[in-house]
Amino acid sequence: MENTVESLTIGAFAKAAGVNVETIRFYQRKGLLPEPDKPYGSIRRYGAADVARVRFVKSAQRLGFSLEEVAGLLRLDDGTHCDEARALAEQKLEDVRGKLADLQRIESVLARLVHDCCASQGTVTCPLIVSLHGERERA
Repeated sequence: MENTVESLTIGAFAKAAGVNVETIRFYQRKGLLPEPDKPYGSIRRYGAADVARVRFVKSAQRLGFSLEEVAGLLRLDDGTHCDEARALAEQKLEDVRGKLADLQRIESVLARLVHDCCASQGTVTCPLIVSLHGERERA
């Protein structure tokens, strides 16, 4: 029997969605993906809508949305909640910008420490190690 997109076993479904079987089961446990009925004496079958839903989850995750946030987006996926979806995306954008600012600060500090290490020829202590000891004491 050939698998069509409307009659996929869990293995074929996972392959079509670009994930592994355990990911499918995990999404089902988290409520992100419904578990289809199991016909008596048969196996569960999945369809194109299921594949699209998993791809949606993976796309949202690549944009930095947590699974909880993805669940919220899925609840808004009826075409009438664009304002609410935009608000969630604006919050995520604010979070990303905050993380970028943190990363730029970290990059700046590390660049200075690397420079200090290169410039401290002949010293007994390493400026990087000394600085990290100071950070530990302040924490």
